[in-house]
Amino acid sequence: MSQLSINTTQNVVINFTAASLGERILAFLTDTVIQIAYAITIFYGIFYLLNLGKLMKNWDDWSRVAVIILFLVPIIFYSILLESIFEGQTLGKRLLKIKVVKIDGYQASFGDYLIRWIFRLIDIFSNSGILALIMIVVTDKSQRLGDISAGTAVVSLKNNISINSTILQEIDEEYIPTYAAVIKLSDNDVRIILENYLDAKKNYDLEKIKKIKTKIENVTGIKNQSNNDADFIKVILKDYNFYTQNM
Repeated sequence: MSQLSINTTQNVVINFTAASLGERILAFLTDTVIQIAYAITIFYGIFYLLNLGKLMKNWDDWSRVAVIILFLVPIIFYSILLESIFEGQTLGKRLLKIKVVKIDGYQASFGDYLIRWIFRLIDIFSNSGILALIMIVVTDKSQRLGDISAGTAVVSLKNNISINSTILQEIDEEYIPTYAAVIKLSDNDVRIILENYLDAKKNYDLEKIKKIKTKIENVTGIKNQSNNDADFIKVILKDYNFYTQNM
C-alpha cells in the first residue's frame, strides 16, 4: 500500500497509508449489498405487503415515475449523503475502516463529495468499474478520477489512532481557559499540533516547538501571553479540549 503525505493547515506533513484496492472494493460491495437490501425491503414492504403496486395501476405515468424515484433517492444519493454525514465514510467504508480525506489537509466539504459522486458515472458505472480500478492502481495517491477532481484520497484508519483518542485530555472542573479563539482550529489541526509537539518535546527540538507556536498564532490570531512556547502550546491544547467538551 502506498503512503500518502498530507500538508496540513499548519504546513506540517502527516503521513497516511492509502486504502488498498481490496479494501475499496470490499467497501463498495458492502455498500452495494446494503442498497440491494434496502430495495428488497421497500419492494416487499411497500409495494407487496401494502399493495401499493395495485393502487399505482390507476395512476398516470408521471405519478408512478415520481413515486418510484422517491423510493430510489436513498439508493441514488447513498454515497454522497453518508459521506457528508459521516465525514468521508459510507457504511462500507466505516466497516473497512477507510475514509475520504482532502490531500491539502482541510476537511472535505459537501462539494468535494458531490464531485466524487458525479464522477462515479465515469469511474464506475460507465465501464463496470474498470477505469476506477486502473486509476487507483496507477496513480501515486491511489486516486480515481473523482478523487483527482475533488482533491481527495481514500486512506486507511487501521494503523492510525483516532482523532478523538489522540487529542482528548482531562480538564479540571475549575479550569479557566485563556484563548477563546482556539475554536478556529479543527480536531485534525489539534491532533497534528499535539503529535508534533510531543515529537519535538521528545527530541528536545526547541526550534520545532517555536514553529508550532508561530503557526498557531498565524492561523488563530492568538498571541502568546506566556514567555514559554511549550507552555503556550499546552494551554492551547487544554483550551481546545475545554471548549469542545463543553459546547
